[in-house]
Amino acid sequence: MIPARYAASRFPAKLMQDLSGKPVIVRTYEAAVKTGLFDEVYVVTDSKIIYDTITEESGLAIMSKKEHDCGSDRIAEAVMDMNVDIIVNVQGDEPFTDKESLAAVIEVFKADAEKEIDLASLMVKITTDDEINNPNTVKVIVDNRNFALYFSRSPIPFPRAKGEHTVYYKHKGIYAFRKRALMDFQRLPMLSLEATEKIEAIRYLEYGKKIKMVETSVSGIEIDTPEDLEKAQAAWR
Repeated sequence: MIPARYAASRFPAKLMQDLSGKPVIVRTYEAAVKTGLFDEVYVVTDSKIIYDTITEESGLAIMSKKEHDCGSDRIAEAVMDMNVDIIVNVQGDEPFTDKESLAAVIEVFKADAEKEIDLASLMVKITTDDEINNPNTVKVIVDNRNFALYFSRSPIPFPRAKGEHTVYYKHKGIYAFRKRALMDFQRLPMLSLEATEKIEAIRYLEYGKKIKMVETSVSGIEIDTPEDLEKAQAAWR
């Protein structure tokens, strides 16, 4: 499922921007399909423009029936009556989505015999101060089993002890959910931490859900700003 909102706050209409001859959302859809990992791939959107763009490319799209504040709510509505066990959420602004990373997230559930894991997601090491301090980059800290402890737009952990080797991880916006966790999410109200940070993954943590983080070396380019689009266009060539 690829949630796709037309009116992005930081970069309106970013999903319809041209990326080497096709809109960003089409490039992302094609990348997800190309992995060959999924029974079906859908774009879930509130925009007739995006819906028509995907269907004109012979893709599958679902129009949201309600207004939604986040991608998880949008996907939950779309899959409510579908007979599925695991749903993977690929962000619409990730045209460089790769098979290796998605396969690693799906594999988490195959190894989870006790069904302890509610969600799985990706993290990638970051080393530049610019990205560590950039509020558009969501950071994650994990426990010794790689379960998420917290997500933040601030640098976490804070390097109070100078000289310590501090590792920072960026949260990549790809999730795999058990359907029950997704259904729980859409009925639970937003709490203060999620409202403050504007990071939907925090809601799962605030209600005690277990998020297994998988490290990947594939960073890709998420298109949050016009500058990101320029980077994506250069990389695509």
